[in-house]
Amino acid sequence: MKTETSQKPFRVGRSLTGLGLFATLEIQKGTFIIEYVGPRLSNDEVSRRRNTRYLFEVNSRWTIDGSPRWNIARYINHSCRPNAEAVVSRGRIRIKAIKRIKPGDEITYNYGKSYFDTFIKPIGCKCGACMARARA
Repeated sequence: MKTETSQKPFRVGRSLTGLGLFATLEIQKGTFIIEYVGPRLSNDEVSRRRNTRYLFEVNSRWTIDGSPRWNIARYINHSCRPNAEAVVSRGRIRIKAIKRIKPGDEITYNYGKSYFDTFIKPIGCKCGACMARARA
């Protein structure tokens, strides 16, 4: 009888900023990690919304609402020195590693200037790079 262990390469866990996504296995540079998914909204619809926290703009016409809890990629936090990046292609948002990620490391990507200025800058960035710089 064949037994197969199919451990996911990540888990949701506690981070400095609430919940985060953490590697459970080593993830090599260039590896696809997860897709950012959710309902597709027109940007006109988005402009009428109050909460824009989990919205990810795909292009000038469409945005993905990543707020459903089944979108595990929503737990990936911002970092000014990330280990992953969001790649937008053909209306999909795929998160891939830009460096080797060790088990236990938090998976992060840079949310971009607009999001940073709106949500993060007013309260101060709490990513690992900024917290280390603040302690120095």
